[in-house]
Amino acid sequence: MNGADYLCDSLLANQIEVCFANPGTSEMHFVAALDRKPQMRCVLGLFEGVITGAADGYARMAEKPAVTLLHLGPGLANSLANMHNAKKARTPMINVVGDHASHHSRYEAPLTSDVEGIARPMSHWVKHMGKPAAIGQDVAQAVEQANRAPGNVCTLILPADTAWTELERQGEPVLAKRAVRPLTSADSIKAAAQAIRSGEPALLFLGDLALREDALDIAGRIRQHCHIDILAEGFSRRISRGATRTPIEKLPYPVDLACARLAHVKHLILVGAVAPVAFFAYPNKPSLLAPNDADIITLASAEQDLLQALHRLADELGVPADTPAYRLPEPVDRSIPTNGHLTGKAISQILARYLPENTVLCDESITAGRDFMRFSVQSAPHDYLQLTGGAIGLGLPMATGAAIACPDRKVISLQADGSAMYTVQALWTQARESLNCLTIILANRSYATLHGEMKNVGAITLGNNAKRMLDLDMPYLQWTLLAQGMGVPATKVDSIDTFTKALKYGLQSSGPYLIEALI
Repeated sequence: MNGADYLCDSLLANQIEVCFANPGTSEMHFVAALDRKPQMRCVLGLFEGVITGAADGYARMAEKPAVTLLHLGPGLANSLANMHNAKKARTPMINVVGDHASHHSRYEAPLTSDVEGIARPMSHWVKHMGKPAAIGQDVAQAVEQANRAPGNVCTLILPADTAWTELERQGEPVLAKRAVRPLTSADSIKAAAQAIRSGEPALLFLGDLALREDALDIAGRIRQHCHIDILAEGFSRRISRGATRTPIEKLPYPVDLACARLAHVKHLILVGAVAPVAFFAYPNKPSLLAPNDADIITLASAEQDLLQALHRLADELGVPADTPAYRLPEPVDRSIPTNGHLTGKAISQILARYLPENTVLCDESITAGRDFMRFSVQSAPHDYLQLTGGAIGLGLPMATGAAIACPDRKVISLQADGSAMYTVQALWTQARESLNCLTIILANRSYATLHGEMKNVGAITLGNNAKRMLDLDMPYLQWTLLAQGMGVPATKVDSIDTFTKALKYGLQSSGPYLIEALI
């Protein structure tokens, strides 16, 4: 056994069974070790941003980390945008990054870099694995840190000589300690209950596991009994949605709309969420979105047991166990257009109407798909995943990882065309792994959100230079050709009836399929 074998065995012993990989020379001994362990599913990505994005999507649905395999500092650097998204989502992730052999680093070879320095800004925890005999303990620490609520991005740096060194005796894997979420305090429960009983407008602001089915159900019953408001963070890791779940809206992205949505609140009660802030700074607009006179109370942080906190709050408020679940007072109009020009709104309506039960919906639609949440509140029960850290290019990799975690579920990407180009290589991985992914490209042929942001910051005039930086034309992207070139069947549609037909076909397909929807 060498260090690479010990690393592989230690990961498997801790139930890390999927490796998203883009290796290089310094990782070849680890690749050889993985080859000797068929229990580990190895998934190749053709760009490192696909690797970390897929690991993010996998962990969101599998509720445990995957491992990534990255090549030295430049390979790690290529992955950082989606590591950033995972860090903001508090997704558990373990990265193994190869490095030069310890005796070789001092020679400043072309690929020599400060791997640890590159990793730290996008990792919660970093460890340099210098001693082969200590690899078992290093892995156990990484797993413990990754699984510590609400989740952490952890990076293990593997020098080539640590991987190839033979161990004098067989290393025994070390099992990570099970992570336990601490309980919130009695004082926090009482403070939240007192705010709700005050009769002044109170709002439960939910994040993390408070947006999952059981916790949402309790939050809805509290809403029913106490006549208060509930709202989700604007950007969350995973939300349980659909007709049989407690309906909840997200805090709007635009600053003015967000401030208006919170304007009535006198008591903002945080449940796994943080006090809301604007995504960007704008001239003459606030950074903090809650009213200045609002009382902000933390019922429980994302590190704590949110389900238990909501149970205890319901008990403190005397919410009867038979309180009916909260449902919308009036049903949402689920009618759909049947003909005419295709628009983002029409796509949202039609997709919401035909969404299969138990779908995993990965949303990086940015601008054109903004209506989907509104129209899908009474769709079949589904899980909703979204971009969290704002670094575009997560959608296609996230769907790839989610499909590997949930092979029996349909995974649908609602995807903007501009951001899809950042990690288009994910389509190749979907084809290679025969993943059950349906991709809907909302092709407005521009970075439409940036057109809006130009106005938001007060730069209203768009000259030729600005348009050339914001529009995706000359030439137009040919998504059907891009997909087919990577092995994914695809079709182009530009009307409501052709989109509906393509959607029905894609929903029935068992492998990857792409619809280029011109809007």
